[in-house]
Amino acid sequence: VSLSNTTAVSAGEVKFIPVGFTLKSYEFVIKSREFMRAVGVSLKRVFLGVSVNMLLTVLTAYPLSKEKKAFKWRGFYAWFFMITMLFNAGLIPWYMSIKYTGLIDTIWALIIPGALPVFNMLVVLNFFRGLPKELEEAAFIDGAGHWKILWSIYLPLSKPSLATVALFCIVRHWNSWFDGLILMNKSIHYPLQSYLQTIIIKPEVFLSTAAGKSNYRLLLQFVNARTTRAAQIFIAMIPIMLVYPFLQKYFTTGLVLGSVKG
Repeated sequence: VSLSNTTAVSAGEVKFIPVGFTLKSYEFVIKSREFMRAVGVSLKRVFLGVSVNMLLTVLTAYPLSKEKKAFKWRGFYAWFFMITMLFNAGLIPWYMSIKYTGLIDTIWALIIPGALPVFNMLVVLNFFRGLPKELEEAAFIDGAGHWKILWSIYLPLSKPSLATVALFCIVRHWNSWFDGLILMNKSIHYPLQSYLQTIIIKPEVFLSTAAGKSNYRLLLQFVNARTTRAAQIFIAMIPIMLVYPFLQKYFTTGLVLGSVKG
């Protein structure tokens, strides 16, 4: 649909193969300042969110992977995190806690509430538990501390598991739309998926806004609500389509090993 001309789309002639091939819808969308602003917000969210998620996941999984004699509070903290997977306070307390901490209308409102994905932490934790203890013991004998062991032994050996949870985090941050609608009072702060949700419901708003801008008037005769909506959705899929092939080789291995080991 996004690659077809508006006449063919309106007449219902487009099935699978584009009819009247054109890139005008993509040109129209890429020139949209609102759309590109939303892309920028999502990219920023993915970069900051995945960085925070991976940092906290590793720093939490490492001590919890130790034996009880090395970390006597392991059981308490393990159950503490498990409870958050089983119960939650509800939407209103969640919103009020974010509001009273002053995070509304900031990028951190989309990152801090989900800073530690417990499922991802459990995957990494089980992978850590499956690593040979002899490597850690040898490192201690050589005088290495916990930070050195984590950085030089655990992380290099855990690439499959870390790549798996990183992919989970990337997809979650990129595809999330509900929290953007709830926590952002101004549309200029919407991430891409929240912006797309409003456009999908009311596509005519996007076109009517563009109609008042001189640089869009010429393109408006070549596009309509359906073609621009399809172009926006396809563009939103591209980042995940580009990232997945690079992490795919780790995905199955990391998920299976992280679930079975330990």
